[in-house]
Amino acid sequence: MEQVLGHVPHLGPAETLSYAAACTERIRLGCAVFITPLHSPVHLAKSLSTLDQLSRGRLEVGIAVGGPNRMFSAFGVDRATYVARFTEGLDLMRTLWTEPQIDFRGRFWQLEGAAMEPKPFQKPGPPVWFGGSRPPALRRAVRLGDGFIGAGSNTTAQFAGQVRVVREELARQDRDPASFPIAKRVYIAVDDDPERARARMAAALDRLYGFFRLGDITPVSVSGTPDACARGLREVADAGAEMILLNPLFDDAEQMERLAAEVVPQLSR
Repeated sequence: MEQVLGHVPHLGPAETLSYAAACTERIRLGCAVFITPLHSPVHLAKSLSTLDQLSRGRLEVGIAVGGPNRMFSAFGVDRATYVARFTEGLDLMRTLWTEPQIDFRGRFWQLEGAAMEPKPFQKPGPPVWFGGSRPPALRRAVRLGDGFIGAGSNTTAQFAGQVRVVREELARQDRDPASFPIAKRVYIAVDDDPERARARMAAALDRLYGFFRLGDITPVSVSGTPDACARGLREVADAGAEMILLNPLFDDAEQMERLAAEVVPQLSR
């Protein structure tokens, strides 16, 4: 994830992924999601191209507008223009990744006779996954993106509704659904004591999302015994997720061990 400002100790995604790329050989690497209106698209395009080269083409790029409740003043961004910056910024990044010479005349960025090398290892660039929840964002994902990932802060029922919009837009644009994967982040906690799992999840979500004043959002998560977690994940898959991003929020190593040993094997039955 990317959280530049906040109380949760998140490392920077590009730097963390670079470290992961050096420690691995096959696993694909990604961030869900970069809040790209808060970035310079030129700097971000360079960082992502470098990371794709260093990982030999293993990068997946998740992006989103991030919503209006950001501290835009910390990034020198006008709140009224963040969606327009998002769209133009993606266009500029893809231009930098593909064109030998860049002549770009946008509303926010202008380049003349510029170049960026090396290009990404993947051609024409790494896959770009879109986040988003409202219908305009979902339609924009189908129009401009290579896949859609549902937010961890949305319930399974909300995600199912988003999948319907995405599939309707795929049909409207005559895009092959097989070429546009759909995923969902799931905040998850495995514990033999369901009440303890829920309480720890509630506290973790409050630390993560307290700034946005969303109230109690524990219904977005899956928690409890291994059997209960497996049921919750099956519901996410039934709602349309072809890939599920399992996201513990505490005791990461222990949680990943339990997910691998006690939950994931149930999903292949």
